Amino acid sequence: MATLKEPKSLLETTYLAKGTIGNVGMPGAPIAHFSVVVSTEQDTVSGIVEITQAIDRPTIKLNVAGRLRHTGYGDITQIIDLKGEYVVSMPPPAIGSYLEQFEAYLDVDKSWNGTGGFSFGFQKQNNVPVKSAN
Repeated sequence: MATLKEPKSLLETTYLAKGTIGNVGMPGAPIAHFSVVVSTEQDTVSGIVEITQAIDRPTIKLNVAGRLRHTGYGDITQIIDLKGEYVVSMPPPAIGSYLEQFEAYLDVDKSWNGTGGFSFGFQKQNNVPVKSAN
């Protein structure tokens, strides 16, 4: 007769991951700061990304969601994709606003360190460091 396993608690299947995507310390480089909740049971990721840049631009904050995939080999054990959108207001004298897309990918180890990239508006950052802040 088979025995029933106790279901895992919510605390065993979810955790918080924080870090940065980008060339931190490079003047003018856009940096995506992420804080996401990871559900290992559902292989989903959701949270907040804040994009900063050391030039005269406002900080962009947006909600993101995505998927987590396990590779099962090598140093890169997780592949994460994130997507979201944010509102861009037209500068005067124009009137109005529109939605802009954000996408990111992370190829990381179990500590969330590795490489990745992100795009927003007309900017793309590829093959940049991903550093955990956990």
